[in-house]
Amino acid sequence: MRRTIFAPEHDDFRQSVSGFLQREAVQHHDAWESDGKLDRAFWKKAAAQGFVGFEAPEELGGLGLRDYRFNAILVEECCRLGLLPDHFMLQNDVLGPYLIDLANAEQQARWLPGFTSGDLIAAIGMSEPGAGSDLRGISTTAKRDGDHYVLNGSKTFISSGTQADLVVVAARTSSEARASGAFSLLMVEGGMEGFERGRKLEKIGRGSQDTAELFFNDVRVPVENLLGDEGSGLRNLMRNLARERLAVAVAAVAGAEFALEITLEYVKDRKAFGTPIGSFQVSRHHLAQLATELRSARLYTDRCIEAEVAGDLDPVEAAGLKALTTELQWRVVDRCLQLHGGYGYMNEYEISRQWRDARVQRIYGGSTEIMWEIVGRGLGL
Repeated sequence: MRRTIFAPEHDDFRQSVSGFLQREAVQHHDAWESDGKLDRAFWKKAAAQGFVGFEAPEELGGLGLRDYRFNAILVEECCRLGLLPDHFMLQNDVLGPYLIDLANAEQQARWLPGFTSGDLIAAIGMSEPGAGSDLRGISTTAKRDGDHYVLNGSKTFISSGTQADLVVVAARTSSEARASGAFSLLMVEGGMEGFERGRKLEKIGRGSQDTAELFFNDVRVPVENLLGDEGSGLRNLMRNLARERLAVAVAAVAGAEFALEITLEYVKDRKAFGTPIGSFQVSRHHLAQLATELRSARLYTDRCIEAEVAGDLDPVEAAGLKALTTELQWRVVDRCLQLHGGYGYMNEYEISRQWRDARVQRIYGGSTEIMWEIVGRGLGL
């Protein structure tokens, strides 16, 4: 189905991204999976091509390019080549808005040049051992002491946590139990005394994206590292979640399309009883249904991309999109693995990694159950 949301400059950008990834990423992906992290040398090359932090002002190393279609293209091209898009999603779609829209001029001058050059990798610390999707359950505290906040607590499931040079940490700055104004965002820099990284967490999938625990033991964070106003942390976290969920949905649809593509190739060649298994009616109908559902999901996703470009992406629509597309992705990869038979369970076959990597999409960025709760409340229920 022809897509109508892109202009010629987007097509040129897509070709540039695809060529770069084929030259610099595809051959190294297995090594990154084995190492459990992305090579920083690659990341600096990507930044040099203008693929990192391009929304930042030109004088701070960016391109001043505020058009989410470019973000979507980066994610889609990674998925089309069987690569994880997580690093681009995390830096451009999640962390970028905090540094560009919330940081003051002094903070931007300190952090954005390194961010856009790839020298500075950022992370965000929201999830805790006892608080995942329920952000009001955060127990990490930051108490004002003169010109510093004293930060204590821990975070878990932190993407890029082992490599991060700068971490946006959500902390409780008020003793009010679950009040919206009880939370603030602090920028914790690598090397601050009391800031420690725990073990690198071993996950089922998404091996090249390092994930870690972070600990804060009486970390003295300068007041000038407060991001936004004190007490605005929860509001600022929520304002960026719609875009984050859109990014997950873009990856879900593109990843499902890739899984379907490699499976179609497989079932045309693989034979049973002397006949390609794709010609069996049961296989053909399953694949036809999934392909049709993906086309529908693509239209919904493209509509939300257009809304983000226009600045009016509705959080409820983004939540529904995230739930719909990630659940669909899981059904697609699970069926595709089934059609590979025993080979689908072998690590040497690409579909096995796609299956493992897809599972967490239904959890992070807000679980499917939370997404349906948001949509339900949007219906006035």
